[in-house]
Amino acid sequence: MLKTNIRLSHFANPKARKEQDYPEALKSIIDIADTEQTYQEISHWPEYAVTPLHHLDGIAAELNYSEIWYKDEASRFGLGSFKALGGAYAVFIQLKRAIKEQTGKTASINEIIDNSYADILSKIVVTCATDGNHGRSVAWGAKLFGCKCIIYIHKDVSEGRKKAMEAYEAEVIRISGNYDDSVKEAALGARKFNRIIVSDTSYEGYMEIPKFVALGYTVMLKEIIEQLGSEIPTHVFLQGGVGGLASAVCAYFWQYWGNKRPRLIIVEPETANCLQQSAEKGKPVAVKGDLETLMAGLACGEVSLLAWEILTVGTDDFITLEEAAIGPCMRLLASGQFGDPKIVAGESAVAGLASIIGLSQSDNYSRAVRLDSKSKVLVIGTEGDTDPELYQSIILKS
Repeated sequence: MLKTNIRLSHFANPKARKEQDYPEALKSIIDIADTEQTYQEISHWPEYAVTPLHHLDGIAAELNYSEIWYKDEASRFGLGSFKALGGAYAVFIQLKRAIKEQTGKTASINEIIDNSYADILSKIVVTCATDGNHGRSVAWGAKLFGCKCIIYIHKDVSEGRKKAMEAYEAEVIRISGNYDDSVKEAALGARKFNRIIVSDTSYEGYMEIPKFVALGYTVMLKEIIEQLGSEIPTHVFLQGGVGGLASAVCAYFWQYWGNKRPRLIIVEPETANCLQQSAEKGKPVAVKGDLETLMAGLACGEVSLLAWEILTVGTDDFITLEEAAIGPCMRLLASGQFGDPKIVAGESAVAGLASIIGLSQSDNYSRAVRLDSKSKVLVIGTEGDTDPELYQSIILKS
């Protein structure tokens, strides 16, 4: 894996801002001052536990980097993905608001879970479109907090991921189009049947709820900072998708570390690189087609508008990555080669690490993103084997 040439492309963002202060105008989207309340709420949910931050010292030594840290989200709330933090939190906030509107009371997490407001919550229906992990979070949150849930998926979402959402009593509707088509179907259904959309992407006319999804992700970021102690990464590699996770990481680290914040590098599949194409055009653009990619969680053709406001000035580099790099990288982590811990990493989880390996194979690319022997790199392993059957088929492939 480490010696195999990996095809990728690089685009340096000409709009990246290097000043110390996070732009004041962006605090209406994600403000670090709001994240402590989010942490206090989520950390009191049943079965909350800090996920591991692994040191990949063996791989780092092979690539001649100082450090590689891997935040492993495979165990998050038993859902296998960091998405467990975002969708469920946004559901929780919407249900608290509904209780407040109808009773004038601010419900506690214990009151909601104990069904103290079942007469109100059982009549509420939340909905979203998903590639799998966000929908599982929304479905889990709906079951935990006592409301109903309807999920829209596109044609390429695996049957395993569909069944995982149905296990939380969600109604799952498969459409014939791509991810962006499923977003539109979810919005139409919400308007027609008075459902609450809990989406991780924002678009014209829908801006508020995705902010709470992103706030949920910041719980993971608080954990990372505490696990790092006094260390500050020089680089952070993030999966693209619609940009929700990347924008949360950018905003949080920028506000926390100021001009010491890491270089932010976004990684996308070649078939679904809406963020890189938007950066190249200087405005949000849509990638058309079926968007099919093994990295199912990143099969997104349209950028979240709120995320783009942050990423257009906060991202340093954009990388697109070939499909062929994913399986070998998953097997590398599973093997524990070079003395590193054995890690169960799903298809979307390894995009950052695969791109680091690819960049290390080119002196030009390494210089472009300033990777060298002093680099301390953070990657976020966003999922485990969220489709166990698919995961095993990849791991066992020679």
